[in-house]
Amino acid sequence: MALHLVRHAKAGDRRRWQGPDDRRPLSPAGHRQADALVDLLGPSPIERVLSSPFLRCVQTVEPLADKLGLAVEVEPALGEGPDIAAVLALLEGLATSGTEAVLCSHGDVIPLVVAAVERRGATVVTSDWSVRKGSVWTVEVGAGGRFLTATYVPPPV
Repeated sequence: MALHLVRHAKAGDRRRWQGPDDRRPLSPAGHRQADALVDLLGPSPIERVLSSPFLRCVQTVEPLADKLGLAVEVEPALGEGPDIAAVLALLEGLATSGTEAVLCSHGDVIPLVVAAVERRGATVVTSDWSVRKGSVWTVEVGAGGRFLTATYVPPPV
């Protein structure tokens, strides 16, 4: 089984946005990226879709959740300014239970998570240690919830 860590898709310009940053929506390009995630991750046996409370994260995984007939579960631990221990506890719980899931978060969270699963034994099987908007890190999980590999998939569009 796998855990798919999605960096939110492209959102409007932070400097031009006049509302609270957590309410900044996806741009048209971001909506295209979110739609493309359906083809990328839709064939996987995903059981849960979790997201940072930030609107751009929720919007990134909504098309996928809709396609799979799942609700987007808002998870505060996936928000910006992470409590890495809380994020890892969430991943380890999913891994131990054997629950394939998508988790949408931010550029300050995902690199910390990938580094942590690598320290816990996962092999990073990519030369591109990027976290571009709309990209996915897939963490393969083995018996007993052991992290096996982490693979980077660039943004679909």
